[in-house]
Amino acid sequence: MERIDTALSKWDGNDELQKRLDRAKDALLESPYIIRFLDEHPNVTSEMVSTGLNKLYEYKKERENCDNCPGLERCPNLMQGYQPELYVDRKHLELRYHACSLKVQAEKQKQEQTLIQSLYIPKEVLSASFEQLDHGTDRMEASRAALHFAMNAKPGEDGHGLYLYGKFGVGKTYLMGAVANELKDRGIETFIIFAPDFFREMRQSISDGSFQEKLEAVKKAQVLILDDIGAETTSSWTRDDVLGAILQHRMLEKLPTLFTSNYDYDELERHLAYSDKGGTEELKAMRIMERIKHYTEAIMVKGENRRS
Repeated sequence: MERIDTALSKWDGNDELQKRLDRAKDALLESPYIIRFLDEHPNVTSEMVSTGLNKLYEYKKERENCDNCPGLERCPNLMQGYQPELYVDRKHLELRYHACSLKVQAEKQKQEQTLIQSLYIPKEVLSASFEQLDHGTDRMEASRAALHFAMNAKPGEDGHGLYLYGKFGVGKTYLMGAVANELKDRGIETFIIFAPDFFREMRQSISDGSFQEKLEAVKKAQVLILDDIGAETTSSWTRDDVLGAILQHRMLEKLPTLFTSNYDYDELERHLAYSDKGGTEELKAMRIMERIKHYTEAIMVKGENRRS
């Protein structure tokens, strides 16, 4: 956009220049935006107006763009998504910019989206909501418990979570997606992770040096959702050094952990007792399960396989 003083300087030294300048100035001062500003600032002098013509012109142009807003992505302003504010500073007219309502809303949505971190979770799960859930009698108890948790969770004060178990395809994961979105609206950070792929990635991360960083992120999430726990190939390392370390930290810091599984408590304990070294390690599995049982409420999710 060509500055008004630059455009007018092409006729410098010519009588025509003064006439053009006067006409441009008169047209500018007739703008309702400028009239309103001058009415609100009676101390603005003619000299301040003359020296600040370019600022007045920019203000008028940008405000016109805002009043005829074509949307954030097509915003024609010099600073996309920002509105100008004209003010007086030491007897000079100055401009500063503030984010418009569309920009503020876009930034809010972007910030909210970062509150849900996911690994290997389908997109439809991440967009789940309680309004969209099928509240049939088969899932009524689980839906109520999930909504109650989402509305009342207090990470750092209360570390209790949920343990949803049931057959394949009954909607356990989708229900957790609704929990994560409700928590997002409350400004609570949630990690929702597909357990089998997560444990596989943690083993691979040892070689690239990212193991500790990833472990710390999951340990410290305000709310952690471990989806399909028990579907992973069990090893003493994933049980003790990954899952055990995560649960121990979260228990001490009172950070809620939620689980979905095809196993009930007893079945998961038997699964965790398996040792890749041969035989079973029932005591170690029992220690893990004591942490899970003490800090979760087990609810069976019934219903038909919705994936069929």
